[in-house]
Amino acid sequence: MNSTNNIVPQLGLVCITASDKVRYRALTRKRLLQLAPEEQVRVLRELYTDNSIRLNAAIAFCNFHNIRLYRVTSALFPFADEPVGEGVLSEFAEKLQKTGATATELGIRIVIHPDQFVVLSSDKPEVIENSIKILSTHARILDMLGLARSPWTVMEIHGGKSDRSERLINVIRNLPEGIRSRLALENDEYAYSASEILEICRATGVPMVFDAHHHIIHEKLDSYDHPSVAEMLAAARTTWPHPEWQLVHISNGCESFNDPHHSDLIAVMPSSYHNAPSIEVEAKLKEKAIEKLRAEWLSGK
Repeated sequence: MNSTNNIVPQLGLVCITASDKVRYRALTRKRLLQLAPEEQVRVLRELYTDNSIRLNAAIAFCNFHNIRLYRVTSALFPFADEPVGEGVLSEFAEKLQKTGATATELGIRIVIHPDQFVVLSSDKPEVIENSIKILSTHARILDMLGLARSPWTVMEIHGGKSDRSERLINVIRNLPEGIRSRLALENDEYAYSASEILEICRATGVPMVFDAHHHIIHEKLDSYDHPSVAEMLAAARTTWPHPEWQLVHISNGCESFNDPHHSDLIAVMPSSYHNAPSIEVEAKLKEKAIEKLRAEWLSGK
């Protein structure tokens, strides 16, 4: 498939649901450190077991509602990038392999958006080192799920520190294959414009995740149908190894069009997004926003 003409965009669920159907347990560092080493292992084992079950429930939820794109939470296995968590996570190899196989059989694409602590363009070597450590842990989890080392199973991050394009390019070029093969870069509201991220993606050979809302905030635009939105969508598509794998984001401002805070639902969509194969819906009411878009936007295509 070399074209995205006549496609029906897949609308993706981001992490949890507005209902209590998909939720995950969390654990603070303060709480973990209060425990003796053997208790840390026990608590993490219980949490990982519970969150593994909840991941299966999320995949079942997506399948029941015909959602074929799911962004798994980056906090699925807290502290898995530390020795105590690494060891516990190893116990879940068989369970995770089955979970990944189920998602694959159901045709549910799994992606992940690592947290804000991943800054590959930092001025501080220790921050870059920790960022790679976090990405390595996510890559390990995706490997344990048996998911492809390709942008089909993408790990999406932002550019980080502004005006550090060369540093970002050099770091990405030297990433381990398990990370780099899945990495994608997303434009943001302030630090890196869509055009800047596009050039970095072209220089590194990683795909670009275009976010229309970030673009209109960065460029101070008043419409998703400004010509540059469709132009950047098309340009970003050229960075994907397969055009039909292209992934984009959508959100609406909460209080105003250019408000960076996400609204409950999606009231306004770029018309060009009818040509976007996969759209992560970044709205507070999650599956309700997907339902609304299906009823009002997709049905009017």
